[in-house]
Amino acid sequence: MKKLLNKIIDFSLLRRVMRLVKPYKKRFYVAVAIAVATAVLAPVIPYIVQITIDKYIIGGNSTMLYNMTYLLLAILFVQAFLSYNFTYSTNLLGQSIVRDLRTRVFSHVLSLNLRHFDRTPIGTSVTRTISDVEAVNDIFAEGIITILSDLLTLIAVLIMMFYSSWQLSLVTLSVLPLLLVAAYIFKEGIRISFTDVRNQVARLNAFLNEHITGMNVVQIFNAEEREMKKFKGINLNHRTANIKSIWYYSVFFPVVEIISAMAVGLLVWYVSYKALDATSFVNTQDRTPAGMIIMFVMYLNLMFRPIRMLADKFNTLQMGMVASERVFKLIDNKDQMRNEGKLLAENMAGAIDFENVWFAYNEEDFVLKNVSFNVEAGKTLAIVGATGAGKSSVINILNRFYEIQEGEISIDGRSISDYQLAALRSKIGLVLQDVFLFSGSIMDNITLRNPLITQEQVKHAAEVCGVAEWIEKLPGGYNYNVMERGNSLSAGQRQLISFVRALVFDPRILILDEATSSIDTESEQLIQQAIEKLIEGRTSIIIAHRLSTIQHADKIMVLDKGEVKEIGNHNELMELNGYYRKLYELQFVKKEQVA
Repeated sequence: MKKLLNKIIDFSLLRRVMRLVKPYKKRFYVAVAIAVATAVLAPVIPYIVQITIDKYIIGGNSTMLYNMTYLLLAILFVQAFLSYNFTYSTNLLGQSIVRDLRTRVFSHVLSLNLRHFDRTPIGTSVTRTISDVEAVNDIFAEGIITILSDLLTLIAVLIMMFYSSWQLSLVTLSVLPLLLVAAYIFKEGIRISFTDVRNQVARLNAFLNEHITGMNVVQIFNAEEREMKKFKGINLNHRTANIKSIWYYSVFFPVVEIISAMAVGLLVWYVSYKALDATSFVNTQDRTPAGMIIMFVMYLNLMFRPIRMLADKFNTLQMGMVASERVFKLIDNKDQMRNEGKLLAENMAGAIDFENVWFAYNEEDFVLKNVSFNVEAGKTLAIVGATGAGKSSVINILNRFYEIQEGEISIDGRSISDYQLAALRSKIGLVLQDVFLFSGSIMDNITLRNPLITQEQVKHAAEVCGVAEWIEKLPGGYNYNVMERGNSLSAGQRQLISFVRALVFDPRILILDEATSSIDTESEQLIQQAIEKLIEGRTSIIIAHRLSTIQHADKIMVLDKGEVKEIGNHNELMELNGYYRKLYELQFVKKEQVA
């Protein structure tokens, strides 16, 4: 029996879910107390009706009839009050837990390193944080406590039925095996269909998210009709899955009604049989009182109503448990950066040293192999190389987005793991090739809603980068809404905002990753002037394909297939007649010949 229960419900998982109730124990106990009170009151009304009919209506006692009527009305008001409080308290409990759990999940997602997001679709993390966490609410709002209330009601009704007449109870409950079989079939069928519905919803969401994001590609290649056919197929599968779940409901509920009618029919048959028996005319004590018959009919309604819903609620509980398991799996993900450092980096100079560094994204295929170099504080290092050479990987591990497998990375002679993670990153400014802007104003995107950064600091940084005049010409100026992903701005404008954002945080180390790749020629001159001001007094690492932007760097490092091939300034590398010279000739000499 224990193995069967463990198969139906994972009790270890249930215990973990129940630990979420700890901050709201009083609210939980109130809901349970209401459930108990509701269950106790449920069989009282039929019992009072039976007494009223058999004693006071048939006996002609009008005074007691009125008194019993008032009592029934009072109990009905109490039941209505309890029902309201039960629904409110269980949903309040569930939503309170959902709020805390969602905050906990998102906080954990923020702490995960980029390796997790490399192998996990964005939609999965969104689903875990939104819909799966919301499904946990059903465990409390429609699951555990509601099922407990229904079971207690069933037990109370059964006790009263057998207390009143065990013969009538056995007759009417003889149909119970049929009901249990029907409920089991329904539970299994609806569980499978609900799982299919959730999968189809996930497919639908993924398709829409992908195609709305890439709508320009769909339209430019005239793929609207083909993608529409795909969407119709996915939408049809979603409809079919929903119809199938509805079919189970449309069959199960009538079946329960039929079985309930059979129970009433058996009750009528048994009572009629006793009444028509020849001996019953002699012994009137064998006849069933009218109040007893009505009471049993009411008890049967009370019994079948929760049974009809138990299968559905149990399935809701199971789906909530499945969702909670997914959420806990995400919370249990330990793919986080170690943050054991104590240094606050308050007086960081910015001297960078890589010593025999090996790094792979998947622990096997190394993208950086025995990389060693250093950058003196306040100096500039430019990194060049073909696509896939490992340039961006240098930035990723310096920011500790990923952990290295071997070697040592240090700043000012201390390992980067000795610094507090937040302190380390607060001293590193990063301007990427693909700039991401959030929905909101330009001011919000520059400050990232940091209350310590004033509007005057933002305006000064914009003036230094030479973009203050352009921003002020926009509608609303710094309050201009950039829309989702910055779609209301050009790629070059987004890049300019990212420069202001990097400067306003006043980093000691500045990293520019293809920062001028999205800028036109006119804007590039403006950006070059801004870069000169940005890197002044800061340790800088510049990644660029355009060698014209990095010729004046203090050092230039050439990477090829994850290995350092050459290091030196522009003149030194040209004299080596190696990788760098080939790149230079490819970009400049051939252009001059063509000209």
